[in-house]
Amino acid sequence: MLKIHITTLGCPKNTADSGHLAKAFAAQGFVSSDSEGDADILLVNTCGFINDAKKESVEEVLRLASVKGGKKKLLVFGCLAKRYRDDLLKEIPEIDAIWGVGEEAQIIEYCKKNMAGGKGQKAIRESRISIAHSLSPVASPTASSYAYLKIAEGCNKKCTFCVIPSIRGKFRSIRPELIMAEATGYIQAGVRELILVAQDITSYGRDLDGYDLVALLHDLESLPGDFYIRLLYLYPTAISEALIECIAGGDKIQKYLDIPLQHSEDRILRLMGRRGTRSEYRKLIRKLRYEIPGVALRTTFIVGFPSETEEDFNGLVDFVEEMRFDRLGAFMFSKEEGTPSAALKGQVPGKVKAGRFEEIMKRQALISLEKNRELVGRRFRAIVDEAAEDVILARLYSHAPEIDGMVIIEKEKNDTERRRKKDTVNTGDVVTVEITDAYDYDVKGKLMTGGRR
Repeated sequence: MLKIHITTLGCPKNTADSGHLAKAFAAQGFVSSDSEGDADILLVNTCGFINDAKKESVEEVLRLASVKGGKKKLLVFGCLAKRYRDDLLKEIPEIDAIWGVGEEAQIIEYCKKNMAGGKGQKAIRESRISIAHSLSPVASPTASSYAYLKIAEGCNKKCTFCVIPSIRGKFRSIRPELIMAEATGYIQAGVRELILVAQDITSYGRDLDGYDLVALLHDLESLPGDFYIRLLYLYPTAISEALIECIAGGDKIQKYLDIPLQHSEDRILRLMGRRGTRSEYRKLIRKLRYEIPGVALRTTFIVGFPSETEEDFNGLVDFVEEMRFDRLGAFMFSKEEGTPSAALKGQVPGKVKAGRFEEIMKRQALISLEKNRELVGRRFRAIVDEAAEDVILARLYSHAPEIDGMVIIEKEKNDTERRRKKDTVNTGDVVTVEITDAYDYDVKGKLMTGGRR
């Protein structure tokens, strides 16, 4: 059997897409390999969201092209491939075939032909078939403590800086029965946290005749098993009272919300094509903290948007200082061809954007450190992501994997009592930890005896 190796770049939605593709390959008799050298087919799921992501994707494709060798196939797909298909084929001739987004079925067919010794095409025509929509996504056994559960594709929003609608198309909710089947498979495989992702999960169900995100969350919570649900990417003005009540009352829903605001100043928000105002965002944040006690809030901002003045930026910094987000990510504005913002006057120089990025992240580091220090001496339930010989890496409810910090738990060398009881800790375990020290983004903790499940 041929072995495949998938490299995934970009956001959790890409991770979910790669997971579906890997399972579809397995259903066709292919074997996944963790080693590039051992694989017969190298696949790269690319990101084309902003310049840094595009650069990373190109560099990874070039790296794999340089080590390809022998009869290996190098296949490229995803967002960058969709935007720059012809350019990539021209500039990197080592690419054997290339596809855009939602063409997983064609990737499988190409590889099946290659498996049988057939000659595949250099570039397969675009198709609307999607593995996530056409195949029942049953999870395979996994050692991971979490899994991304994509609940929708595409986006109908008209943010002037974003290329996602042109790449992934209009918003389409994934049928609830498919989501429930995938969730059930992951839970049965031992996954402890299901992370719901989409470009905008608050729009889920708008095309499903009355079934919405609240209904989906209730259904997911009804599934048997010991697991949590985490929500990523909620559009701020679409967060309803019913959704807030659902999150507040959900026993399995992590009290953590990722709400990309993008900016705080009304003029910039209008230029971005974003709904909402500074005043409305302030009211929303206060409401969430009041109605969901202890909620951890994460957001994302863009600095250096065209015509952003020092006054605009200072207003954003003041907003960050006032709202004191638990987690915050920032991006320097990326002038993406084909987007309305690329044609706006008043493009901010690169050095200015870089300075504003450093400033806002410096401010947030201090806020994060203060918030982490408030955790010292408190005990929390945590999900173990990695259990090595000397250290355990775990996450609190306030930590999303791959983007936030973690709890660093150093094992005690002379812990004879724990050894005697054989109370070992494994990936996916839920443990009780006491926070002992705090850093900018991570915290340090100690494992409490008898706190594992």
